[in-house]
Amino acid sequence: MTSPAPHPPSGPTRRLIVAITGASGSIYGIRALQILQQFPDLETHLVLSPSGVRTIGEETDYTAADVTALATRTYSYKDIGASISSGSFKTLGMLVAPCSVRTLSGIAQSMDDALVVRAADVCLKERRRVVLLFRETPLHAGHIALMEAATRNGAIVMPPVPAFYHRPKTLDDVVNQTVGRALDLFDLDTHLVKRWTED
Repeated sequence: MTSPAPHPPSGPTRRLIVAITGASGSIYGIRALQILQQFPDLETHLVLSPSGVRTIGEETDYTAADVTALATRTYSYKDIGASISSGSFKTLGMLVAPCSVRTLSGIAQSMDDALVVRAADVCLKERRRVVLLFRETPLHAGHIALMEAATRNGAIVMPPVPAFYHRPKTLDDVVNQTVGRALDLFDLDTHLVKRWTED
């Protein structure tokens, strides 16, 4: 007796993991979640670190509840048994925005003691895109070594260095350009990026 043929999946088929950790720049992760809502076929799976929650309160007028409401689903930081901790849970990859030194260190060294690092490690082993908006400056040799190790593991380290060729007039212009370029790396065109020599 043969098994019935599986039915093709219905509903959203694309998923992106977003993590907001404790570095300065929580607006990058918040703005990414806001922008990603324009894709009706995309689920966003959010992890907030405890330090990320604190930084949101320090840097923005948003609450943690405001931010979690922007995501399709939110997971506990310590829930290493969450669906996003398994390679069988298919995603486009993971955006860590902002990425703290602690998170970078965990990803570089595969220290899977919390869900942010575990989910990133799973994406890397499955050869999925992991983009780290590493927010630290100036850098010492240890930071540079961690960035190299994370890159060797397959991550893309993308410090949110602002561009100026698009003549930004507000902080929002800077944030949108940076987040748009980060989402470009997942082949998600937000139509927010002003591209060099293009109208």
